[in-house]
Amino acid sequence: MSDPVEDNTSPLMDHIIELRNRLMYSVIAVFIVFAGAYAFAENIYAFLVQPLADIMTETGQNRRLIYTALHEAFFTYIKVSFWAAMFVCFPFIAMQFWKFVAPGLYKNEKMALAPYLVLSPILFFAGGALVYYFIFPLAWKFFLSFESAGLAGGLPIQLEAKVNEYLSLVMRLIFAFGISFQLPIVLTLLARAGIVSSVGLAAKRKYALVMVFIAAAVLTPPDIISQVGLAIPIIILYEISIIAVRAVEKKKAEAEADEEEEEVVEETDFNTT
Repeated sequence: MSDPVEDNTSPLMDHIIELRNRLMYSVIAVFIVFAGAYAFAENIYAFLVQPLADIMTETGQNRRLIYTALHEAFFTYIKVSFWAAMFVCFPFIAMQFWKFVAPGLYKNEKMALAPYLVLSPILFFAGGALVYYFIFPLAWKFFLSFESAGLAGGLPIQLEAKVNEYLSLVMRLIFAFGISFQLPIVLTLLARAGIVSSVGLAAKRKYALVMVFIAAAVLTPPDIISQVGLAIPIIILYEISIIAVRAVEKKKAEAEADEEEEEVVEETDFNTT
């Protein structure tokens, strides 16, 4: 006769082992891509610095980025390689997460969750593309406008950007926009769980607007361009989220109505028999 305690703990150990394997596969994938990305770290950094280089070229001067610590450039390339590996491996990591949770989900739950796993990286990269191609050129031009040749007898003010500080600012903005673009996914999932409703989201719109501008002020540099550039897309996404939540509620109501109709039919058949 089997030990009931052992039978109860066996499924738990199986889940722990499965989780360990999925995490190990993800870490190995990130490490492999990281090693490959380091070989192209200079090219990746050149891509990230291109918006600033384009604006500096317009001035017609020879400009540069500097580093003031011996190890700064090396660790900057390490960071570039790591973030590149995380970007590339995100779909693989999401797939490992899906393979871990999918066996414990019902068929309808799988169908409900699968689209979000596809939309999440798409929205993240859309946010990153927006900040790279639109916000960066405007923000960098704004910051460079504070350069001056200096007054009579004074000294000129000229930008000498550090490679590490530039990378930190760029990655901060990319992640801020990418994560903010997850708003429709978060709100629709909360709606499926019954935590939020379209009526409640619409009623609290004015409070959401205030919170959006506060978040934009915290997540972005202290310039009006990047703050408004983040706030406006989030406001638009909030309105899209309300529409998406309404669609989720309508679909959920239709499913509940179909279930009630089936129960009535089954009860009628039972009574007639």
